This record gives sequence, structure tokens and C-alpha cells, in this order.
Amino acid sequence: MRIAIMGAGGVGGYYGARLAATGEEVHFIARGAHLAAIREHGLRVESQHGDLHIHPTNATDDPATIGPVDIVLFCTKLWDTESAGEAIRPLIGPNTAVISAQNGVEAETVLGKVLGPQHVMGGVSFIFALIAEPGRILHSGPVHLLVFGEMNGSVTPRAEAFLTACQAAGFEVRLSETIQKDLWEKYVYLASLSGITCVTRSSIGPVLAEPATRALFEAAITEAVAVGRALGAPLSEGVVAERMAMADGLPPGVKSSMLNDLERGNRLELPWLSGGLVRLGREAGIETPTHRFIEQALKLHAMGRA
Repeated sequence: MRIAIMGAGGVGGYYGARLAATGEEVHFIARGAHLAAIREHGLRVESQHGDLHIHPTNATDDPATIGPVDIVLFCTKLWDTESAGEAIRPLIGPNTAVISAQNGVEAETVLGKVLGPQHVMGGVSFIFALIAEPGRILHSGPVHLLVFGEMNGSVTPRAEAFLTACQAAGFEVRLSETIQKDLWEKYVYLASLSGITCVTRSSIGPVLAEPATRALFEAAITEAVAVGRALGAPLSEGVVAERMAMADGLPPGVKSSMLNDLERGNRLELPWLSGGLVRLGREAGIETPTHRFIEQALKLHAMGRA
């Protein structure tokens, strides 16, 4: 398959490297020092599932030099969704699928408006990976799951072809016929995890070990589930307990990607995570005091350090 990774950071760089290592034609779209390092030295991945060094690589900052592809794995930060969607127009052929591996539940709608809904699949990634230094991706923890599927739940040839490629690449993958449910299940968890780890400046282990912060985390998940249900998300009755159990299964040192950004002085996805839940809750008539507190507490840091 011809695959483009739009935003070859921790998430996109990891999945893209695994796909390239098994012989898929992967094009990495990056920028700045990270792009320069990939071009000169290749892309390195450090992971308990096996280290990789992809060299030479197909790496560029201009999607127009690539041409149409089969799959675009879309991994930009949420504030870049619309502009990056416009930038990948040269990658779109008649049957191209764009799979967002971003956070939140609104990227698919934005991309559908830019590129046409027929080109958009839903995607959910469960992975803790970041750029440790330009050209080097560090994957921490055992989880490296990618879930994707057509927004209408159908199983299409393009989805099955990408599933086969991912299975050969060796990371966990699932082709979903209920991607709307999967998107919301991750959102209620990820927004809460990101918010609580940031306001406490702590990895997940101490948060869950302290009854007060554990209760805050569970309250955040419960609020998010209420918002999702009010908006028609098909969330199961046991989803709060399931998300808490998922958190309990994480290595205690795991940090959310937003906490990594906070510690580095980077811009935060706060307006689309806890901030998004506050906004969506207001529209649905659901109170979200925990997420409102998170949004207010982190507001000074939302744009990063000057």
C-alpha cells in the first residue's frame, strides 16, 4: 500500500515505522528539526516490542510531492486539523481513506468538511509515544493499539487491505464496525486522564493511589460519559468501571501526552479535551464541573510558554 503519515510525531512515527519495516511504501510528513534528522539519519523507534531504524526514509514537508495514496494516517495536533486537512488534498485519490489518530471526537467532522466525508474513517490509537529527540521516537509501555473503521460501520475493501498491512506490521489493530462508540470511549478516558495528570503534575500511578485524586479522575470520566450519552453516543452501562480498570492496568509511571506537552512548555490540546467537554456539555445541557475546573486551572498554560 501507499501510506502517508501526516504528522510523523510519536504516534504517527511509531505506526509508520512499523509499516515501513514490513515493506509498505510509507511517506512521512514532518517539519523542522525532526524532518531534518529523519532525512539525514533515518527514523529510529525505541520500544519494548523491538527497536527499529528506518533508513533511508521517504520524508517531506510537502504533501504535493507525494501524490495520491491509499491511506493517510492523520496524526497532527487538534489545532492543526483544518489547515493540515487542506494541506493533504494532493494525497487524495478517488478511494483514499484518511484515518484520524487524533484525540477528541470532532476531527472526523472537520476533515469530512474539508475533504469530503467519503474519504474519512474514524480512528482511535492507544499508545504512549513521543519524540524523544529529533528523529527518535520513544514508545513507553506495552500498549500500541490502533482501532479504525468506516464511519457508517461498513467493512470495505480499503479497510480490510489496511488491516492486513497493520497485522503484518506487528502492532495491535482492530477493524471496528462501531467506530463512533470507540471514539467516545477513548474520548471520555483520554480527556479525563490528560486533565487530571496535568492539574496534579503527576503520572497516573500516584493519581490512582491517592483516594482524593482517584475520585476526581472518576468524576471526570462520569461527567464525560453523561455528555456523550446526551449527544447520542452509544456508550455501554459499564463504561466508567471499564475505563477505571484500564487506567489501573497502566504502568504507574505513564504520563498523558498533554502532560508531556505541559512539562515541555508546548501548546496544549486543552480546548478540545476538557474544554471540549465543557463546550459540548453546555450544548447538551449537562453540567461538567470537574472538566470546567481542569480547563480553568490549566488556562494559563494552554498556549505554552512564550
